[in-house]
Amino acid sequence: MRKRGRAEAPVSSYLSSIGREKAAQSQPQSQFHVDLWIYFTIQNWILDFGRPIVMILLPVEWFPLNKPSAGDYFHMAYNVITPFLLLKLMERSTTTLPRSAVYLSIITFVMGASIHLVGDSINHRLILSGYQNHLSVRENPIIKDLKPASLIDSFELLYYYDEHLGHSMWYIPFFLILFLYFTGCFTQAKEEKMPQSGWLLLGPSAVYYWYLVTEGQIFVLYVFTFFAMAATVMRQKRMGYMLDSNGRFLLYNFIITLGLVVIWVIYLWNDAVLRKKYPSIIYVPEPWSYYTLHIKGR
Repeated sequence: MRKRGRAEAPVSSYLSSIGREKAAQSQPQSQFHVDLWIYFTIQNWILDFGRPIVMILLPVEWFPLNKPSAGDYFHMAYNVITPFLLLKLMERSTTTLPRSAVYLSIITFVMGASIHLVGDSINHRLILSGYQNHLSVRENPIIKDLKPASLIDSFELLYYYDEHLGHSMWYIPFFLILFLYFTGCFTQAKEEKMPQSGWLLLGPSAVYYWYLVTEGQIFVLYVFTFFAMAATVMRQKRMGYMLDSNGRFLLYNFIITLGLVVIWVIYLWNDAVLRKKYPSIIYVPEPWSYYTLHIKGR
């Protein structure tokens, strides 16, 4: 019996070591997704932020007003590439995310972005005809005298689809997907630091999100998502979990974006014309309204 006990001791020790190794191997190892974050940043700057700039710079003669413009093609590419990148981001998550919520969010995102594509395309042609973004639909010189007057209601409906319904169906699922991914960016391993590539991407990425929040008029949605992320961090920290490098990248993005939005609002706080267009309690002017009011005329 003593011999058998001595023989079984190294065996049990060996099996325990194998169990510890398997447990360590089963622990998800996060890795900073530098490729996806680069793709997101490049396509956001080119296909979304650069879209109206391309429409301004290219000659109107190249794209007749009754045909899609270069910016429209950029928007079409955005509507295809962004959902693909979001799905790839979900695949990289170290935890299993609710698939039904992800799929429904992607479908709604594509539908909202497509509605916005149509409304934004027509809005750009109106700008070429003299429409002024810093004025309301009924106050615009090219619209207020339309006959019959019911045509103005049609343009207000177009504005609703573009700026309200389209933006809501576009941005709500977008931020929901980011939040769902963020909930899986926690680890019990040692605290992960963000690599240098992440710090380099923070600047251009945060500036784009500033544009997204201000031009999309989604400050409330953005703040709600930010507080949900902060609450998740505090809850997970009490349970012994720490943010990984990808979660830190998202959280730092939101923090810097908030600072940029605050600076933007302070800069335009006393602008009487923009104050008239954005009379609500939450005053966040759109960059393109500022452009048509203060820069276009120069």
